[in-house]
Amino acid sequence: MKLLCEKKFGGLVLLFLFIGADAVAQEEARETNYKEPITSLWINTYGNIRMSNRLFWIAQTHFRMEENDDTPFIGQVAQIYNRHAVSYLFSKKFNASLGGVLRINYNTNRASEQKNTVPEWRIWHQYLFAMPMSRMMVYHRIRIEHRWSKGFNDESDYIFRNRWRYMLKFKVPLNKPKLGSNTFYVSPEAELIMQSGKPVIDSPMEDLRLHTSFGYILNPRITVAAGLMYSQGQDLADGDTYKQKWTMRFHLYFSPDFRKVKHKLPSIHQSD
Repeated sequence: MKLLCEKKFGGLVLLFLFIGADAVAQEEARETNYKEPITSLWINTYGNIRMSNRLFWIAQTHFRMEENDDTPFIGQVAQIYNRHAVSYLFSKKFNASLGGVLRINYNTNRASEQKNTVPEWRIWHQYLFAMPMSRMMVYHRIRIEHRWSKGFNDESDYIFRNRWRYMLKFKVPLNKPKLGSNTFYVSPEAELIMQSGKPVIDSPMEDLRLHTSFGYILNPRITVAAGLMYSQGQDLADGDTYKQKWTMRFHLYFSPDFRKVKHKLPSIHQSD
């Protein structure tokens, strides 16, 4: 059974890599246009609330700002996320989650006379694999989202898309041999986000995110981190056009545990 699961997981990773490589190869054969990068700032909170030995409640809130004509990074509100799920810990190295998302999208076009905000709805499920390697931790995350979104025009209807996400993440302690309380760490990660659905004609690569953060584990319950992310992805309406973004990200992780277990860090650290 273990060997079968490992083979299936390896096959999924290879599928993601193949899809991403195929999309890049196709785009190299076409004339692409890269928009000027925009800047943004994300403030993210991640609650990982332990309900029992196996069950967790995931409660995440994200505040996302975006540049305007006068101010880079924090000029205006762009989105507010509210993400929740129930997560089940199968082992110290694997868990799975299922839940929903309400995202409020803000119209960042100041000249627009359309709606100022529209809600976006998602159902998501996630499969997180943790692999300890000597001093560091390596994470493989597969997240699948079923997404209903629409534009700011009064006549806009909801469109449905699926998002297929794979993230590879490393977490390396800096001042101690292993991760634990009072530890500084560096965490590079790369995530490929593909999309599919009727509205997706020639823009399957929604986003490629390259992010590195520096963090500090205060104690088994609280971790803080900050980092910089570069991302690019195809415009939904025109697959030959790529959007680019530089994002400053600030993270707060909190993990309340009401069981009588002291000084214990979760084996799997939930992340965005």
